[in-house]
Amino acid sequence: MHPSDWRADRIGAALRGENPTVLRRLDAGFAVIGDVQFLPGYAVLLADQPDVQRLSELPRPKRLAFLSDLDRLAEAVELTCRRLDPAFRRVNLEILGNRDPYLHAHVWPRYAWEPDELARGPVWGYSRERRTDERYRLGPRHDRLREEIGRELDRTAGVG
Repeated sequence: MHPSDWRADRIGAALRGENPTVLRRLDAGFAVIGDVQFLPGYAVLLADQPDVQRLSELPRPKRLAFLSDLDRLAEAVELTCRRLDPAFRRVNLEILGNRDPYLHAHVWPRYAWEPDELARGPVWGYSRERRTDERYRLGPRHDRLREEIGRELDRTAGVG
């Protein structure tokens, strides 16, 4: 697989060190920054087992480790986004798996500047065009965000 094809196998690419969105390797997965940052700080926790589709497929210790990793990532996103944007309100967490069959969890920062009708519901209320808009594509302008979320993850390493 060519390194530019990392999106076709996000977990395998992370395991091989070829997924450029990886922020940190955690106990049961990989903290990655979202490909599109229409809500700055959007991140995803990828399970480190590509064949696992549901949380319930993991043995309980690994399941608890995944949920602990999700807690760490959510806290890192929250602390970073609160520091960088005074309009930060909270994070929303989702484990869906309806489109991508591998176990992963979304960490969505939410802001006071969001339109009220969208802020009251799940992120999926935003139009597909907004959620895939090239203006929000992950790029160098997100380096500070990446660094700060990573720093927060490092700060909580081994704490528990």
